Amino acid sequence: MADPNAPPSREYIGYADKPPQANWPGGARIAVNFCINYEEGGERSIFEGDAQSETRISDVNVEPRVGGRELNIEHSYEYGSRVGYWRLLRAFADRGLKATVNLVGRAGEHNPVALQAMIDAGFDLHPHGWRWIDYATLSKDEERDMIARSIKQIRDLTGRAPVGYYAGLPSLNTLDLVVEAGNFLYTSDVYNDDLPYWSPDYPGLLMVPYSLDTNDSRFGRAEGGYQIADEFVAYIRDSFDQLYAEGADHPKMLTVGLHARLIGRPGRIVALHRILDHMMARDQVWFCRRDDLARHWADEHPDPRLSAGSVTE
Repeated sequence: MADPNAPPSREYIGYADKPPQANWPGGARIAVNFCINYEEGGERSIFEGDAQSETRISDVNVEPRVGGRELNIEHSYEYGSRVGYWRLLRAFADRGLKATVNLVGRAGEHNPVALQAMIDAGFDLHPHGWRWIDYATLSKDEERDMIARSIKQIRDLTGRAPVGYYAGLPSLNTLDLVVEAGNFLYTSDVYNDDLPYWSPDYPGLLMVPYSLDTNDSRFGRAEGGYQIADEFVAYIRDSFDQLYAEGADHPKMLTVGLHARLIGRPGRIVALHRILDHMMARDQVWFCRRDDLARHWADEHPDPRLSAGSVTE
């Protein structure tokens, strides 16, 4: 049985009522980062050696098919890789905005064309595991190997190792392995703040919170999810407006998670256009890549446990 006292620690207080000044570029009230989850082809499938078909986060609610294929969910995922990514890319490129790609390594291998187009558009690559699976089911050595494959893939594609990591379904070994790899400045496997903070367990490891509420994955949930584009627009707009108002005194960050097989549908992509236009109508907004946000925070608020120095090499 896992030691309940092992890292990661539970931390209940955080910044409390004294959050640090983010000092976002240009005096922005809010930093906005859009993460496009590139998962199609990395999900569970007998083709990838899994015992069952995928069941999660799509328009198809199915039971797992053990030892066989579930064609309906396969096609739901393929819509994202074939069509949805191009709609997402155009939404950002037409406005001159950059986003972050949460890259499942195996998915990138299946569709290098769309992946290269996003690299060419200036999006940063943020490893989202080699497969889109629960890493608690793997041994430490198996997970270590998958992290190494993700690092090599991104180094080969961009010439540089990635600086951030997001497993999505991490194990109790994930943070140890992220630190062990030696190239990661930050991880996003936390959901507990509106600002980055330094890990209490691993000096020098920045935690850049992700979000599951400002996330189109709620379109793919059987209960309590979005049903139409206007619901997504309203929730993201209200989240943005509230954080923008708070940013008059203490600037915050907003992460919006996107999935091509969900928001990339015709009846939903209109939501992304409306959201982007609403945000762009305000001044003092920093639309940023996740790696740039992390580097900025590390330079402005270096970990006091480490010696002073820039981490933006």
